[in-house]
Amino acid sequence: MRKYVSAAIGTLSTLGCMLALPGTASAADSIRFNMVRSTAVNNAGCALDATARVTVNSLGPVEVMHVEASGLPPNQEFDLFVIQQPNAPFGMSWYQGDMESNASGKAVGDFIGRFSRETFIVAPSPGTAAPVVHHNAPFPDASTNPPTAPIHTFHIGLWFGTPEAAVAAGCPNTQTPFNGDHTAGIQVLSTRNFTVNGPLRSLAP
Repeated sequence: MRKYVSAAIGTLSTLGCMLALPGTASAADSIRFNMVRSTAVNNAGCALDATARVTVNSLGPVEVMHVEASGLPPNQEFDLFVIQQPNAPFGMSWYQGDMESNASGKAVGDFIGRFSRETFIVAPSPGTAAPVVHHNAPFPDASTNPPTAPIHTFHIGLWFGTPEAAVAAGCPNTQTPFNGDHTAGIQVLSTRNFTVNGPLRSLAP
């Protein structure tokens, strides 16, 4: 079933008018932009061929985001997040889903959600109880939330699913919380090629 859903979404991503973005752009109904090697892998001199192209189409009440990455280590898992800032410490970050590279180091992912200038995180009240699923260090879950006014998250980041996947690309064996088990590797791709506003701000919902 998944391959049919992905195929349908992929078809949607090619329809309509697509706008290639520079660092900033005016609002549009559909946008297309590139992700580049993250600061972490750039500083480490690894994952030299990693790149991705992203297309986001607004359907009105929801957006469809299609991500095509290449130059990755083969047969590895990666994790996509919508984030507040493209570089560490990243700020507020929202886990969108997984992507898996094939034998040629290419990975494709399709995601449905809010990926526009209306994308934000908010916590009106402090100290609200939160479920604790992961208890172990170094990244245990918080049991309550801090209060925050609405914070827009207009950037995208892709992380190695494990430190071992990062090592397969010649990168450091560093563990980060950016997967479902909080055991991811370092960030491999990001939208650091954009200003603080990020590419998603340009998309009208």
